[in-house]
Amino acid sequence: MDEKFMRAAIAQAKLAAKKGEVPVGAVIVRDGEIIARAYNTREKDKNALCHAELKAIRKACKKLGGWRLTRCELYVTLEPCPMCAGAIINSRIVSVYYGASDQKAGAFGTLFDMNTMGLNHIPEIHGGVMEQACAKLLSDFFADLRKRKKEEKLAEKKERLTQSDENLG
Repeated sequence: MDEKFMRAAIAQAKLAAKKGEVPVGAVIVRDGEIIARAYNTREKDKNALCHAELKAIRKACKKLGGWRLTRCELYVTLEPCPMCAGAIINSRIVSVYYGASDQKAGAFGTLFDMNTMGLNHIPEIHGGVMEQACAKLLSDFFADLRKRKKEEKLAEKKERLTQSDENLG
């Protein structure tokens, strides 16, 4: 495991956050070299499949010219969900290094463990890599999102009151 690869995944997550996406970033490494980078784009693309892991897998498959990502490692800032875990297993990624655990959808040990399902491939899983930095990205993003939504509601309420006052006068 090399922290420089998780830092690269964190950089991808930060790009997602800047674009209003949930800050999850992923990189795929083969033989010590990053071969694919991606971040969530579900909001922009209006597509539930646009998770960072799936996008990185797609790019790695294209670069390597096949669907088997043998000798590849995935670094991702958040524990993969069931959909992404399935893609990781099907693509034969050897190892997964994730930062923050996902209490609501973590499919490699937190909510449940896809590796215990008797599937044909079992990747090595390493959780908690740079966990605090990864978790902070997520908590800061959602705190800011809640703050913005609250401010928007207050502005809407103020606008309705202003319109109401205008209608009375």
